[in-house]
Amino acid sequence: MTIPRPQAVLAAAAYGTLLVLVAYTVPMTTLAPTAAGLHAGPTAQTWVLTGALVGLSALLLTAGSIADDLGRKRVFTAGAALLALSSAAAAAAPGTGVFLAARVVQGAASAAVLAPSLGLIGEAYPSGAARVRALGVWGAAVGLGIAVGPVYAALAERWLGWRAVYWGLALLAVVLLGLAVTALEESGSRNRRRIDTPGVLTLGAGTAALIAGLAEGRYGWTSPTVLGLLAAGVLLLAAFALVEARSDHPMLDLRLFRDPGFVAATGGALFTGLAVVGLMSCLPNALQRVLGVSALAAGGVLAIWSGLSVVAALQARRLADRIGATAQLAVALLVCGVGELALLGLHPGDSWLRLAPGLAVAGVGSGVLNAALGRLAVTSVPAHRAAMGSGANNTARYLGSSLGVAVTVTLMGLGRPATARAAADGANHAVLAATVLCVLGAAGALAVRAAQRRVSARHGS
Repeated sequence: MTIPRPQAVLAAAAYGTLLVLVAYTVPMTTLAPTAAGLHAGPTAQTWVLTGALVGLSALLLTAGSIADDLGRKRVFTAGAALLALSSAAAAAAPGTGVFLAARVVQGAASAAVLAPSLGLIGEAYPSGAARVRALGVWGAAVGLGIAVGPVYAALAERWLGWRAVYWGLALLAVVLLGLAVTALEESGSRNRRRIDTPGVLTLGAGTAALIAGLAEGRYGWTSPTVLGLLAAGVLLLAAFALVEARSDHPMLDLRLFRDPGFVAATGGALFTGLAVVGLMSCLPNALQRVLGVSALAAGGVLAIWSGLSVVAALQARRLADRIGATAQLAVALLVCGVGELALLGLHPGDSWLRLAPGLAVAGVGSGVLNAALGRLAVTSVPAHRAAMGSGANNTARYLGSSLGVAVTVTLMGLGRPATARAAADGANHAVLAATVLCVLGAAGALAVRAAQRRVSARHGS
C-alpha cells in the first residue's frame, strides 16, 4: 500500500523529531556508567549532559534559515547522515575528548533535522484541520522521544553496555536517512538569499559561549572562566542582534518581534525550556539519589510525564476551534506549574507513586504546550520562512533548556556528594523554582494575548 505523500512527510518529520529527543535524553539514565567507562571527571560529566545542547542551540536558527533558502529536504537529509556518523563516533570513542566532541556534533546534526521539520509539515499540510492534527502529531513526537530515550538507554546499557546506546542511535539514524531520501520532496523559498555569514558566526559563537558558561557555572558562578564565557556570550548575541538589524538579508528578521504571535511562540518556547525541560531533564538523576531507585525505574517514572504528554498533544487538536494558540500556551504553562507544584515535598523513603499525580498533570500540560508551540511556530512567520520560524522557536526552547538545566543542577547539587536528605532538599528547591517560572511564562503569554486583542481591535476599527 502506498502512503499518501503528506502522511509520508509527517512520518519522516515526526520520527526525526522523536530521534533527536531520544539522542538528547539518553545521558539522563546512563551518565554514571558512561562516565565510568570513559574515566570522565565531574567537569566532563557536565559536558556529557550539555554537549548536545551546544550544537543544538548554536545551529538551530542557522539550520532553519539555510533550509528555507537551500532546501528543507537537503538540510534534513544531511542532518540524518551526520547524526548517524556522530552517534557511531560516540559509540567508538576511545576517550572523553572524542566522545564529548561527538556529542556536540550530535547536537549540530539534531539541529539540521529539527529545524526543517515544522517547515516540511507546513508545506505538506498548508492549512486547516489537517495541519492542526499534523502539528499535534509533531508535538506528540517531542513527548514520545523524551519518554523513550531514558528507558531505551537504561535497557541498552543494562543488556549490552553504554556503547550500545550510541550504536543503536546510529542504526536508528540510518533508518531516518532512508525515510528522508524516499519520503521527502524538496521545498523551500523560491527567492533564495545568500547565507548570512556574520549572523551565523555571531549567533553560533555567542550561543556556544553562553551555554558553556552555564555548564561550567555549576562549579562556581564567580570564577573568571565562567564570567568570561557568560560575558562573551551576551556580547556576541548583542552583536548578532545588531548584525541582523542592519542586514539586507537577515537570518532572523527582527521585525517579526513586532508580531505578538511570534513573541508568544519564542517566549513560550523559552519558558518551556526553563520551567519544564530543565526540571524534567534532571529528575531521573534526582530520583536515583533521593529514592534509591534504579536508572531504569527512574526512566519509567519520568515516562508518566512524557507518556501523557504524547496523549495530550494528539488530543490538543480538539482545542483548536475553541481556544487560540496563545491562550492555549498560557493555560498549558499554568497546568504544568500545578503539576510541578504537586511534586514539592519529596522525602527520602517516599514511594514513586507519590509523584505520579503531579507528573500526570504536568504531562498533560506539556502535551498541550508542545502542540500550541508547533501551531505558533508555523503560523507566526510567512510560509516561505517556516523553517526559520521553527529554528527560532527551537533555539529559544533549547537556550531555555540550557539555562533551566544549569539552574536545576545548581539547586539540586548534582555531581556533588550528598545525603538523600540534602538531595531531597535540593530537588524541592528546583521544583519550586520551576513552578514559579511556569507562572511567569503563563503571565507573559496572557500579556501577549492582550496585545493581540488590541492589535485586532485597531485593525477592526
